[in-house]
Amino acid sequence: MDLIIILQAGVATGTILLFATIGELLTERSGILNLGVEGMMLIGAMSAYSTAIATGNPWLGLLVAILAGGLISQVHAVITIKLQADQVVSGLALTFLGAGTSLVLGEGLSKAGTVSLLPAFSIPLLDQIPILGPIFFTRQSVMVYLGYLLVPLVWYYINHTRPGMHLRAVGEYPAAADALGINVARLRYFYVFVGGALAGLAGATISLAISPGWFSELTTAGQGWIAVGLVIFAQWDPVRAAFGSYM
Repeated sequence: MDLIIILQAGVATGTILLFATIGELLTERSGILNLGVEGMMLIGAMSAYSTAIATGNPWLGLLVAILAGGLISQVHAVITIKLQADQVVSGLALTFLGAGTSLVLGEGLSKAGTVSLLPAFSIPLLDQIPILGPIFFTRQSVMVYLGYLLVPLVWYYINHTRPGMHLRAVGEYPAAADALGINVARLRYFYVFVGGALAGLAGATISLAISPGWFSELTTAGQGWIAVGLVIFAQWDPVRAAFGSYM
């Protein structure tokens, strides 16, 4: 039973890494390296928690976190796409910007009191599967189940849709994509935003579901950097990213 509980908690924690990893995977597939995942996660965690405190609505907090992560990612997008600056330096700067902004705006949140959290529930029938049921489908957060759906959807999107083909073309052969009339810069802006939005979602998953609360920079505890490493481990494949995240 103790092992089951540990594995169940591992799946929940892995969901945080999964969202951040999938976001960075899509960004890098478009040809942009964004090392600012940690900063965007902190912004997302702080935004979600403060919004839930203020409104009593964790779903609104989730939405604000997604938007906040996506918007701050556009700082990196402008610097690297429009100004053609170094992507590594810009990504590191984004980490510092996100961390500093979240610490300033989140001051006092740790003493703000209780907050409504995202729901956790079991999936009927699936939770009865021996061994796997208690680990994957018993009393997990709604965000965990969202992670289960996200992986096959992103895999199918990248490999079996026309927009996914455009994404791969922009990342691998931008000159050829441009010759075919694909707006390379616009697509890169979009996928940097998507990556930031998913990093913000990962942050919100921490503060409103998996480890509720705001604990300044300890909220993410370096998980953004792990997500960047997992993208390389996964070789830019969503299924491998899921395996790495949960492991």
